[in-house]
Amino acid sequence: MTIGAILFDKDGTLIDYWRTWLPINREVALFAAGGEDALARKLLLAGGQDPVSGRVEPGSVLAAGSVEDIARVFAAELGLASPAQLSQGIEAIFRRGGAEYGCLVPGARETVAELRRRGFRLGLATNDSIGGLEASLARHAILDLFDFTVGCDSGFGAKPDPRMVFAFCASIGVVPSGVAVVGDAPHDLSMGRAAGVGLTLGVLGGTSARRDLEPFADRILQDVNDLLRLPEFAVAAQNAAMPGPADG
Repeated sequence: MTIGAILFDKDGTLIDYWRTWLPINREVALFAAGGEDALARKLLLAGGQDPVSGRVEPGSVLAAGSVEDIARVFAAELGLASPAQLSQGIEAIFRRGGAEYGCLVPGARETVAELRRRGFRLGLATNDSIGGLEASLARHAILDLFDFTVGCDSGFGAKPDPRMVFAFCASIGVVPSGVAVVGDAPHDLSMGRAAGVGLTLGVLGGTSARRDLEPFADRILQDVNDLLRLPEFAVAAQNAAMPGPADG
């Protein structure tokens, strides 16, 4: 297998989902509920988060959805005809909350830096907005390690749409079979499979259990730092580039 590039998910993979997103989700629900606690708890449940335990249902909109997905679920629960106004407020809270609560998985920055040193081209794809991506990672000195970043509002759809992978491949000049996708949710890995990537790797740091990832993952890791111990990531393959005109 010749892997020369890695496309990472953000939340639950590089960002510690539980420390970062539980308080943000609560704030978003309270905003949508107009400050009413009981209604906010109802919205959290509709979005997939238990308001008491904080457990988040794998695959739910609060685990894996875009801003628009969350707004649609909340709007339906509130009986609103249009979720557009909710989307704007949720996006603003995500940016502010990401900057305030964003916390990396321990060792994640060092792992990403080492993979770059080994020659891998690196990308980051999230169902958060590009503004939310930047807000949650800006203070962690990690963004400059990526060759490519993409959010749900970047024009390439939202996961599991494979266009994020294709955009990454086009931006750095590799074929999908030379890419590994790393994520904590089925939609990350489904995106990779749909794009025809060479390897899909699930990590257990987010909302998904092993049984949730097994149908979509070629391999499952405890966390992103385990990449450094896999033989496929000892050194980047140099033959994963897209063929140029002279190559036919």
